[in-house]
Amino acid sequence: MPNNPILYYTFDLSPPSRAVLLTAKALNIDLELRNINLMKGEQLTSEFLKLNPQHTIPLLIDNGVIVYDSHAICAYMCDKYGSDDSLYPKDIVKRAHVNARLHFDTGFLFARLRIFFEPIFYWGSFDVPDEKLNYIAKCWPLMESFLESCDYLCGDVLTIADFCCIATVTSCDGLAPIDGEKYPKLTEWINRMESNEFYKAARMAEGAVAFKTFLTNKIQENKILSEVKV
Repeated sequence: MPNNPILYYTFDLSPPSRAVLLTAKALNIDLELRNINLMKGEQLTSEFLKLNPQHTIPLLIDNGVIVYDSHAICAYMCDKYGSDDSLYPKDIVKRAHVNARLHFDTGFLFARLRIFFEPIFYWGSFDVPDEKLNYIAKCWPLMESFLESCDYLCGDVLTIADFCCIATVTSCDGLAPIDGEKYPKLTEWINRMESNEFYKAARMAEGAVAFKTFLTNKIQENKILSEVKV
């Protein structure tokens, strides 16, 4: 009898991990969860590096099959476990649109958030540079245009592109605030996603709050440590 897929993840510090949890809830997949403490460097142990030389999380092991990168994991789970293809269409045109939005998260949304938080999390920085926050905020007009004539990022049907992007957006919207009057479609999309049953079941709101709380506390901690060293 096959075992439940194993997910190495971090709930509070990893928006990509939460995107996978959200997708798993939507697909009704029962995951065996194994927490990785990033701040203790557990992703850099020899055991973990054998599984994933990139030492990134999340990482999925499904009866011997190893998949890493949250977008790849979400797509894999849809292809293997989905009762239909609505979350990740098999139609090549529709799938291309979903892939484009997944790459938007990789190359724009999460990439810019990561540029902001990595120096704080790992290198003792306590700076909150306006240029980095403005760089994140440049994603908002793009997303507004994606949503101009539809409810979701790839049309009027929910897909894993929405799952991956909402995990990132809700982790950084307090840093680079989204003006509801300026970006009404984006604001409506966020509200729509936050009211989704799977979003609630995956405790996405709690994860986003935990991320931003840790970030705020880390900034203060780093500042105090820098003053002590002086």
